[in-house]
Amino acid sequence: MIYKLLSKFERDKIGKFKNRIVMSAMTRGFANEDHCCNSEILKYYEKRAKFGVGLIITEGIIIHPSGDGYNNVPYLFTKEQMMSWKKVVKSVHQYDTKIYAQLWHCGRISHNDYTNGYDIVSSTNKQAEGINRQNNKPYGKPRALKNNEMENIYKMFNHSAELAMEADFDGVEIHMGHGYLVDQFLDANVNDRSDNYGGSVKNRIRFASELLDSIIKKIGYEKVMVRISPSREMNGLYEWPNTLEMMKQLLKEFESKGLRQLDISCANSNYYETSGKIIRQVRKLWKHLLIGGASLTIDAAENEINSGYLDLVTWGRAILANPDFVELIKNNLPIKDFNNKMRDTLI
Repeated sequence: MIYKLLSKFERDKIGKFKNRIVMSAMTRGFANEDHCCNSEILKYYEKRAKFGVGLIITEGIIIHPSGDGYNNVPYLFTKEQMMSWKKVVKSVHQYDTKIYAQLWHCGRISHNDYTNGYDIVSSTNKQAEGINRQNNKPYGKPRALKNNEMENIYKMFNHSAELAMEADFDGVEIHMGHGYLVDQFLDANVNDRSDNYGGSVKNRIRFASELLDSIIKKIGYEKVMVRISPSREMNGLYEWPNTLEMMKQLLKEFESKGLRQLDISCANSNYYETSGKIIRQVRKLWKHLLIGGASLTIDAAENEINSGYLDLVTWGRAILANPDFVELIKNNLPIKDFNNKMRDTLI
């Protein structure tokens, strides 16, 4: 069978993709003590490119030490860190694979163990519930950002975006999902502000809009993708309140700022109950590049493309477990199941 998944895709100034298969961003935690990429990380991404993935979205890359919340994750803050990523990008490009840097600020999903003496910041003063699995301690107590501090956060993202361009990434993905900083403004269950950045939908999307606008102006709309997760698994189904109304206003705002690439993520969830449901609503509102998936069978992914819901399809754990994922599809060979032991090494 000839899959459309394996066909080339081109969209305006965004450029050409050798196929429609995307390696989704997955936190790994193998950076060195300076938060730089090492040879293992380079080989990890190079292997997926060599075996044919069309687009790689990197693991989350911390934009500034104050935005960290994890063990041993890479940064894109210093020249040294940029140069370590530049080697990764060069190795990926030799196989005609595109690669985007996912830019990440954890916000309140953090702990003071990770923020290098900086305050943990968020849209709110409310502490995240539960235990941080990175250090087995309760999440740290955040401080709500003041209005005059928003610009500093935008500058952090802009700095990383510029470094990403210097490292020759094909684009950046702004992580606005999964409960991290930007999502903490979007989500009415978290955002309890009463100023211009909270309350109404218009106010709650202001932070995301201003951030997006600043990055597009800095590096160009064709270089920018956004990831959101309006519906996902989080100890049960978790969704933004008034999801559809939120999506209508958010997408209209994103489009007006020039965004043309959108990633709807559900983390490790049932696609059809979470992001797949959202994608069916979004496609009526969004005519531009749309990606999603994460856990689909090959036939289900093919159907999402043929039905016009998705342009490119993401896989995370399947590509982690099978570096030769694309070759397996081409040759109609079995795909190995993911297991948790695979987290322990970069295979």
